[in-house]
Amino acid sequence: MEVVLLGTGAADGWPNPWCSCTTCIRAREQGPVRTTTSALVDRTLLVDCGPDAPRQADRAGIGLTGVRAILLTHAHPDHWAPETLLARAWSITGTSAAPSATTTSVTPSVPPSATSGRPRVRVIGPATAIDACRHWIAPDDVSLSLEIVTPGAMITIEGYVVRVLAAAHASPTLARTSQDPLTSDAVLYDVTAPDGARLLYATDTGPLSDATIETTRGAAFDLVLLEETFGRRSDHGTGHHDLTTFPLELARLRANGAIDGRTDVVAVHLGHHNPSGAELDRVLSHWGARTVEDLTVIEVATRAVDEPPRVERPETPCRTLILGGARSGKSREAERRLLAKSDVHYVATAVSLDPAPQGAHATRTDGNAMADPEWAARVAAHRARRPARWRTSETIDVAALLTAAETGEPVLIDCLALWLAGQLDRAKAWDDAPGTPPYNDAVATVSRAIDILVRAVRTTSAHVVMVSNEVGSGIVPDHPSGRVYRDLLGSLNMRVAAECDVVDLVVAGRVISL
Repeated sequence: MEVVLLGTGAADGWPNPWCSCTTCIRAREQGPVRTTTSALVDRTLLVDCGPDAPRQADRAGIGLTGVRAILLTHAHPDHWAPETLLARAWSITGTSAAPSATTTSVTPSVPPSATSGRPRVRVIGPATAIDACRHWIAPDDVSLSLEIVTPGAMITIEGYVVRVLAAAHASPTLARTSQDPLTSDAVLYDVTAPDGARLLYATDTGPLSDATIETTRGAAFDLVLLEETFGRRSDHGTGHHDLTTFPLELARLRANGAIDGRTDVVAVHLGHHNPSGAELDRVLSHWGARTVEDLTVIEVATRAVDEPPRVERPETPCRTLILGGARSGKSREAERRLLAKSDVHYVATAVSLDPAPQGAHATRTDGNAMADPEWAARVAAHRARRPARWRTSETIDVAALLTAAETGEPVLIDCLALWLAGQLDRAKAWDDAPGTPPYNDAVATVSRAIDILVRAVRTTSAHVVMVSNEVGSGIVPDHPSGRVYRDLLGSLNMRVAAECDVVDLVVAGRVISL
């Protein structure tokens, strides 16, 4: 299967020509310029045809004369510019016939070769999209057929099998009576080529219903084109994805086998609320997704008939350390990296006094119980933004957990600074004066715990992301206990970093690779 991405942008493209935001200025000056999203499959199926698509095909050096079907997801004008049907009619008849205002059906009663000499093109889509076509069909053009589809339909086109899925394009915040009628019947397409390659074209949509997700179970798509319109803006209240919901949708698709280790996931329908260029690519890469520029040609490899799905977990362990100051965004960055995983084990090293850390998926062992109301509120905020499917453990026995982890198991440890505080509490290092034998024994106990943890990080088979505070860059602590904690944490961070494949520093929410 060959897929040409004629466009990869949102409704207003990217950059928006009327906008002077940072990402639009950068895209205007440095590229890429993204036009409205559309895909051409094997030069036979055109999926969505907004105002930019025909001219983009020309820019790619591709004519559309080989297209046998236009698959429409919905009637929004960035996805369907029906005037292209009249342009096609002109190419057939050689005239400039006006469209018919009274045309209600164009199922021809004579073979197309008798009139136009061209094969018939099927225009397929939900009712509102098909209704938008009728005014734009020339009276003498009998080479078109209009076909209304609804979710659950299965169509065969020139050897391609197309399944119609329900989109979730309606606004989740508006009452039914206030919804845009053009979103109510929006659909997505699951396309299997004659060679067996399989594509999921998923725009426009927000989080899909459980029923729609279930229809993709075991699909093992070769290519997924999933929309990601709103970037870091999560207050849009529309039926679109952003950088919060996009990875969660990937996790759902991975959990049911729709996406596996061979699936190429490409983010499309990109808008200017996204971070620019390399930063967007960095964020998506952690979720096994990528962007491509307009007019990119994707050659979709065909799997062997008996080839089993490839597991998603990496064969080799991966160790990541994310450092940052207080309120720098380090925890949010760490969580974001694993959002597309469906089976994350979240390890909280600050143990609260709440008897139920996180419902049925939570466990607690030993640690530094926190009774401070302000701290409890921070813990609650962390829990609220974690996906409910994540398994949570509240423990400072992190080394044992890493040693027992399965190969490739995603584990998030937040954070090593609190783990160290818990070890100092457990050893009662705060109870004695510095320099006394009991104090020295306590510090030695903590140092041995650090040795054990570092060894566990080195030998773990997990895909582990660890968070820690970066200290020592500011005021020297007044008290000996504070200075000892600073020194131990600095040493711990340095030793763990030496065992990691990736070490990043988060400053004011921005990520710096070290």
